[in-house]
Amino acid sequence: MHAPETSAGTQPAENAVETSLYEVRKKIYPRAVSGWFARWRMALVLATQLVFYGLPWLTWNDRPAVLFDLVSRKFYILGFVFWPQDFIFLTVLLIISAYSLFLFTAIAGRLWCGYACPQTVYTEIFMWIERRIEGDRMQRMRLDKGGLDARKFGLKLAKHGAWVALALWTGFTFVGYFTPIRVLGESFMAWTLGPWETFWIFFYGFATYGNAGWMREQVCKYMCPYARFQSVMFDPDTLVITYDAQRGEPRGSRGRKADARAEGLGDCVDCNICVQVCPTGIDIRKGLQYECIGCAACIDGCNQVMDKMGYARGLIRYSTENAVKGHYADSDIRRHVFRPRVLIYTFILLVVVSAFFAGLALRSPLKVDVIRDRGALVRDAGSGLIENVYRLQFINTDENSRRYAVTVSGLAGAQVVLPKPVEVPAATTQSFAVLVRLDPAGLSPGSHPIVFHVVDRDRPEVKTDEKSRFYMR
Repeated sequence: MHAPETSAGTQPAENAVETSLYEVRKKIYPRAVSGWFARWRMALVLATQLVFYGLPWLTWNDRPAVLFDLVSRKFYILGFVFWPQDFIFLTVLLIISAYSLFLFTAIAGRLWCGYACPQTVYTEIFMWIERRIEGDRMQRMRLDKGGLDARKFGLKLAKHGAWVALALWTGFTFVGYFTPIRVLGESFMAWTLGPWETFWIFFYGFATYGNAGWMREQVCKYMCPYARFQSVMFDPDTLVITYDAQRGEPRGSRGRKADARAEGLGDCVDCNICVQVCPTGIDIRKGLQYECIGCAACIDGCNQVMDKMGYARGLIRYSTENAVKGHYADSDIRRHVFRPRVLIYTFILLVVVSAFFAGLALRSPLKVDVIRDRGALVRDAGSGLIENVYRLQFINTDENSRRYAVTVSGLAGAQVVLPKPVEVPAATTQSFAVLVRLDPAGLSPGSHPIVFHVVDRDRPEVKTDEKSRFYMR
């Protein structure tokens, strides 16, 4: 914004200050850290990526173990085949995810953000590549401040080359969940990829490269909505990363052998390690901030300093607002975890998860839709009989071909005539014309309720009933 002019409109005001509507991003150079929480974070990074990159390559009944076939509108997940009619299961999964988020956030804050969010996971991977190529924090800072020479150009080229390769492989794997990945690989090698596959490989790869390589903490701070409403899920007994100001203040540097109490100092040596290891660049000593993703890197960094100084660990630790104020023991903190709010979330989550698995266990591999032939409501079948024509659509969600028997009830003497045997291949949908004939003697004009009974010939326990109407003129 420009400085305002004077009343004469010719000279700027004496005390005018030029300001910007947007804060200029200051690049963050997170320092490598080791410790208990860092090991947990790395374990979850490895676990999530093993699942993501590995699942498309697994086979189940001669097909990918996980495949979302959008063209055929079928979703294969291990031994299950889901159809659009199974949308209820997706709804329940979303409910489970929401209540899991509520529960874990109420217990220990942003656990999802700090350990399993894709943004966090890929940022960790990209930073690991960056450290391996360019070095740790100070080396990267010196490299960026220096002029462009052959060494710097080579290091930057190697880093971005590794980032791009990983991003494209990530995009390739993502598309492998929608197109069988072996078929996708063959198409790629033959340069015959379809337009949509090509688009999504590069789009997802570009998003991974941009978010994890360049934007990083900006995604968490400005793009992700979770940071904005997380506070409504917290309460004074939620475990969050906390700086113990009563123990740490007043902070100040000192020698290892110095008597901090005699110098009037707290345990914080003001080394700024907690700031240097933070991936979002905040100072946790200023209190909990919405930018904190709960990765606990500051805890590991501070504990290393406390060990070197010979002080007790836990100056920065997982604790609660009430625990810090009331000086709770660890047993008291654990006792306050199981408060009514957490118990209610847990109970609801258990009920919904139980219902989900019960639904999967009781889910019938047979679905039938009955559609009347509206071109001819009633027609003569000869020998004094009349018939109605129906089209039955069979959905076989089983992994094997199935044979079905069809009968009808509701009208005395009604018979089902099938032009051909009802046999439906594995995981497919087929329609069959079905005739229902009967003697109209004593039958009043109008519509009459009937019920189709469909039974699996090889598994009689698999059956379904569908209502319809029989018309008499």
